[in-house]
Amino acid sequence: MKFRKTPQNEEVVTLHCVRLRPADLSYPVSSTNDMLSAAVEAGIQAPAACRNGVCEICEARLISGQALNTRNQQLILTGGRLMMCRAQALSDIELEIPAVMATGNHQPRLYQAKVVDVSSINHDVYRVELKLPRRRDVSFHAGQYLSVNLPDADPCYFSIASSPAEENIVLHIQATPEWVSAQKVIDALTSGEDVSVQLPHGKACLGAAPDKPLVLVAAGTGFAQMKSLVEYLKGTNFSHSIKLFWGVRKHEDMYLRSLAQRWHDEWDAFSFMPVVGDDEDNDWGGHHDQLVRAVLATGIDWSTVEVHASGSPTMVYSLMDALVDAGLSEQDFLSDVLEYAPRA
Repeated sequence: MKFRKTPQNEEVVTLHCVRLRPADLSYPVSSTNDMLSAAVEAGIQAPAACRNGVCEICEARLISGQALNTRNQQLILTGGRLMMCRAQALSDIELEIPAVMATGNHQPRLYQAKVVDVSSINHDVYRVELKLPRRRDVSFHAGQYLSVNLPDADPCYFSIASSPAEENIVLHIQATPEWVSAQKVIDALTSGEDVSVQLPHGKACLGAAPDKPLVLVAAGTGFAQMKSLVEYLKGTNFSHSIKLFWGVRKHEDMYLRSLAQRWHDEWDAFSFMPVVGDDEDNDWGGHHDQLVRAVLATGIDWSTVEVHASGSPTMVYSLMDALVDAGLSEQDFLSDVLEYAPRA
């Protein structure tokens, strides 16, 4: 595929496809860009520590295609090694680079994280910021989650609300006396102290910018997972539309509505649709039915999109069944619920 640059420069630039093995991730690269920069623009976590080829941690083996070493202008032959930061594609390329993990395939590991901050966002949601040791060595994909492991307690799981590109990890924890395990976590976290966490978990995530429009559906603090996805995609070359539906029972439960509205106002490709029950007697089942109805009422061509959903199993399965009936391919519906609460 070809496109022309600005009218001032009529040079024709060719786009090639780079496919990474064994991760089976692919991304476009122009004939004027190096393969590492293009991977970063596509949101792929290729290993890198410098931009001059000395560290050699972005080394890959050329399985097929033609590439050019931009340092010495020599062709790189099939079977040869290359540094992605100083190699240009001359054709479609297939590379072997085991350090790049497939979506959701990072192995969970235990870490001692430093609690940077615990602050209230609204009446029952807290923002928790954690700093991990050797952050560059900790990898996760946008949309994944972690566990907080307190002594003598079962692990407590929370979506990561920050992009993998951020230095610290942010959580949104809803804690009330009724949510006993979450309240215990909030009570145990003290700024400056350490806490044991395990990450990453979850397969409903993004290892690269997708090649189709996205529909994101969140109930309550399910917004945390969607925040990670949106902020990750803002740092890539993703060019399709994103529609976010966020459902809550009451207006005050939409704890970061101003942030979602700012994305809507400042990013042409992004649309935000708040869904508020605003009914003191509205139970969760009725609230979730309302959210599903709001999603279905948009007239989206469901055969053309990818859907990410975060909420209770009742909401997620109700939504999935409705969207599949409306034309969505089941493989394009992603939710952690499908993994941790599978149907019998």
